Amino acid sequence: MNRMITSAGVFVMLAMGASMAQAQVGPNFDPADWEYGTRFETDGEVPIWNPVMQKIKNGEPVIGGTIRATDPRTYCATAAAGYDFTWIEMQHEAMTWEQVSRMWLACPGPAVPGVRIPHESEENIQKPADSGALVIVVPTVDSVEEAQRIVDWTYFPPMGRRSNGGGQGFSGTMWGGVPGGYRNTWNANVVLFLMIETLEGVQAARDIAKIPGVDGLFAASGDLGNFSGFRAGQPQYEMLITEVVQAAQAAGKLACGPLGWMGDRPEFMCFQAGTEGANIRRGAQAEIQAANDRFAGVVGSPRIASVLAELSGGCGEIVYEADCLRAVRGAAAAAGSLTDAEQQGVRARLMEIVTAHPNQAARIREVAAETGLRLGNE
Repeated sequence: MNRMITSAGVFVMLAMGASMAQAQVGPNFDPADWEYGTRFETDGEVPIWNPVMQKIKNGEPVIGGTIRATDPRTYCATAAAGYDFTWIEMQHEAMTWEQVSRMWLACPGPAVPGVRIPHESEENIQKPADSGALVIVVPTVDSVEEAQRIVDWTYFPPMGRRSNGGGQGFSGTMWGGVPGGYRNTWNANVVLFLMIETLEGVQAARDIAKIPGVDGLFAASGDLGNFSGFRAGQPQYEMLITEVVQAAQAAGKLACGPLGWMGDRPEFMCFQAGTEGANIRRGAQAEIQAANDRFAGVVGSPRIASVLAELSGGCGEIVYEADCLRAVRGAAAAAGSLTDAEQQGVRARLMEIVTAHPNQAARIREVAAETGLRLGNE
């Protein structure tokens, strides 16, 4: 191979060096004064290709299905069940980002990939973003400073500080072929929800909601009770929920909460639904009940299987106490139309739930009694 450099080549290299020398950074260089280039601009209006963001713009509610398992087949079944996005539970589960990325790659739709990260950090935001997440939920946000860091790690420059490091989210199997290009349109398509769970978070909620890039505040029904010492329905608890809602509305952002609030609290427009485990139990028990009704000739009768299905779905894994208590009220009310033997079956299931969840035991007993069904040992 000829390694000789011609005189013409030397001339070009010298010219390039002279040009580069003219563009040196001076001693007074200040990034705050930088005029951002046009490399990542799009022609005309930025395309919205994330269906969750489009629904938000349309003023429609959005619902995320909770995923706590790591099996891609279970994930794909949930992603195809009708949810707008999936809510991978990385805050309280021991799964890895590798497992999460495999599930998203297996089924990037119809529900778009979403995640509740463990906590705010560059790693915990950029790893799921690079893996294809389009909805990012951040727990226990306490301050404006923390919220601003979350925005920084979520958005590309000039809005934020997300690194352009690649990953499967950039690939043609996920979002590489979206209209306008993934990098160019990401800032307009990612959806960011911040969870207000502590008293400090409530105090700062109005300022947090004003930060550009925050799409909604999630009123954490469980942890607002955990951090305040009050439960849903008590004035102190409701005061905290109201403050989060008003903070979101004042900033023109969404108020988010558990799916059970959809009917009771119309001001909420984005929701976390139950886990895949609860959905499997409800679906299987409803299917079995339909078969039993078909052969027993009692179609439409409120039989015990459907009551137990609701109890298992609401209280099998208590993510939000309000969902379980709603199921307990329904079961206790329905028990009045069941036979004595079936009522005893409902009591037995409730006692199993009480034993499995000692922290909620007293409240479950109380709600069941209020609705007319007393449990044993009372």
